Amino acid sequence: MHSLILGGARSGKSALAERLAAESDDVVYLATGRAGDEEMRDRIAHHRARRPAHWGCVEEPIALAAALRRHAAPDRCVLVDCLTLWLSNLLGAQDETVFAREREALLSALAELPGRVVLVSNEVGLGVVPMGALTRRYVDEAGRLHQALAALCGRVVFVAAGLPLVLKGAPLAAEPSTRGTRT
Repeated sequence: MHSLILGGARSGKSALAERLAAESDDVVYLATGRAGDEEMRDRIAHHRARRPAHWGCVEEPIALAAALRRHAAPDRCVLVDCLTLWLSNLLGAQDETVFAREREALLSALAELPGRVVLVSNEVGLGVVPMGALTRRYVDEAGRLHQALAALCGRVVFVAAGLPLVLKGAPLAAEPSTRGTRT
């Protein structure tokens, strides 16, 4: 089953996605972020430090569909973190055709991918309408992408304050008690 995990910044969506991926013995973490500054390098280091060392890791900021096709396998879970960083990379590309081509490639590939795929993305459409054409386009395109992916995924979960709300698909397995361990 393919899952889409949505939530705001620091909502717990990546932690939930990692917990779901850990249900598989073979996991490939597909990272879309670029370490363009010190703060982003710190974020990437934090993500690396908390995931199991035996998970594979592939960094792909643009050609997500091609990377998914290469790494998806029947007994594997591929965790993609994060689609909104990928969207930023596409919208910032010099070649303006990259966005449409890569978005379509992802939507076409997803239905054909074997194994489990867990997609993580920031829900950015819950706030005020942003000022500036590029920012408005980013919010609009993220919303359209989420709607298209939600139609293709068997499970869609929204996370807020570390609490998952299943919007579509099977309920989540009970989380082991982590009382007092959240940061």
